[in-house]
Amino acid sequence: MTEIKHKRVLLMYISQVSGHRQGAVAIAKSLKSLDPDCEVLSINGFGYTYPLMEKVINTTYMGMIKRVPKIWEYLYDNPKVIKFSEKWKQSIHKSSHKKLKPLIDEFKPDVVVCTQAFPCGMVADYKKTHNHPMIVVGVLTDYAPHLYWLHEGVDYYVVPSQEALDRYVKEGVPKEHIKIFGIPIRMKFAENKGSSHIAKKLGLDLNIPTILIMGGGQGLGPMKEAVKSLVRLDRPLQLIVICGTNVKLVNWIKKTQRKTAKRIIFYDYASNVDELMEVSTLIVSKPGGMTTSECLAKGLPMVIVDPIPGQEERNSQFLVNQGIAIRVDDKRHIAREIDVLLNNPKQLAAMKHAALKNGKPKAAENIAKLILSGSL
Repeated sequence: MTEIKHKRVLLMYISQVSGHRQGAVAIAKSLKSLDPDCEVLSINGFGYTYPLMEKVINTTYMGMIKRVPKIWEYLYDNPKVIKFSEKWKQSIHKSSHKKLKPLIDEFKPDVVVCTQAFPCGMVADYKKTHNHPMIVVGVLTDYAPHLYWLHEGVDYYVVPSQEALDRYVKEGVPKEHIKIFGIPIRMKFAENKGSSHIAKKLGLDLNIPTILIMGGGQGLGPMKEAVKSLVRLDRPLQLIVICGTNVKLVNWIKKTQRKTAKRIIFYDYASNVDELMEVSTLIVSKPGGMTTSECLAKGLPMVIVDPIPGQEERNSQFLVNQGIAIRVDDKRHIAREIDVLLNNPKQLAAMKHAALKNGKPKAAENIAKLILSGSL
């Protein structure tokens, strides 16, 4: 490996339960794996600088998504909103310097890697204002790039696709400062543990289609509707459901297990998602960036239901356009559309191929190599 130049890496994300944090964790593990002497510090950038504001914004965001998603759709990546909020954003960035200074002075990072746009903007502004020599790297965790990432002090962007690169080049970012490495996920998603071994361990029959149903850490989306409709489907099926913090869903599934002959395995949080994806025929899920990246690494066809306006809507467009996913807009048709897919093995095989073609399971390792190589 090229001589290591950077020894101190500060990783910044937002929200403890988020894909942004998972991406930061994946990068941190790859850094330590490649260079055990590398000093890595991971910080919730929003929680560290504005803990009260983080709680308010998180609560507001979740309420908006659940009750008035069209408002978020309007706000997301809207040039008019971005221009209107520029002064407020600059004020927030400037006021964060007082909190960032002791952190940066004490840790002395060579590189700051941000997996969310808000801390990226803060650090980029700090660097520019104080003429600090640290390198700032923005790592996108969704397939559709948005304009909130663009800041003068950012040195490099890591993006998941050619489409993302093309948009940022159009916005004025030098092409050589953009790397198409993908969304950083845990290295175990690059491994193949053998579906026969996993199926035996879980008590699954590989001759029967297995449907994985997920809704993120909070078990959002029409998960109950998906399970209910698939249980009623007149064909052999096995279901794996990851419920997250959705306690009501867990209790309902327990009751459903007793009423159906179909095998249902459920988890609150699963540490073996890579294995569950490897043994599954397809997945019903919200198209968050992290889940999507994991599915692509495993070559898992996706059925998207009710994506959140904004980032998930954009991710959905990418996945459908690439032939990786189908989208179901009416919850009542989930089982019907899955039945059609299962009756079309050629389409399923094409979706699997498209997923693997777009998958970048070694994104975290490649990001770590870039940081440690000294070529930044």
